[in-house]
Amino acid sequence: MRFTWLACAVLALAACDNSGVPNPAGGGGDAGSRSSVRENEVDLRRDGLAAGPEAFYFAAGKSEVEAALARALGEASGSSSNADCGAGPIDFTDYPGGLAVHFQQGRLVGWNWRSPQEGDAATKGTIRLSDGPVGVGSTRAEAEQTPGFARIITSTLGEEFSLGPSIGGFIENDAVSMLYAGTQCFFR
Repeated sequence: MRFTWLACAVLALAACDNSGVPNPAGGGGDAGSRSSVRENEVDLRRDGLAAGPEAFYFAAGKSEVEAALARALGEASGSSSNADCGAGPIDFTDYPGGLAVHFQQGRLVGWNWRSPQEGDAATKGTIRLSDGPVGVGSTRAEAEQTPGFARIITSTLGEEFSLGPSIGGFIENDAVSMLYAGTQCFFR
């Protein structure tokens, strides 16, 4: 019970503010290191993402991240902003395949990957979670067998879980419907 409570507290903080993410105004590095990810793949990580051969940590510059994602997945399918997020204003850029990346003050602060929906553009690449075999569409059983899996019983957003301290997700209809890391704009 204590572990579940602790996991909920950590995930709630990560979902609603930018703890653990470098201050976007502080200038933290832009592009990370070269990556072993293939050109048309996006590898989602607990501390950022890799798009093709480029790896980006949270705090990377918006234009570099967006350009790499466009090369890997196709052009952005939309963008929006929400000034009312608990962590402050967040800009969102959506890509084919259900990937949304989150920016504050021009810096990458989070991502979420959801099940494709009707009307979504087809992706020219693939998206995967680097920290395990679970992805959007994985079964409940596959998610539950992943190391670090913990249900977030107190979630007000649905059937929510964590995969260790930095990655969270949701299950709908016995399948993983979303995975996320970094700063989110969830209203709990």
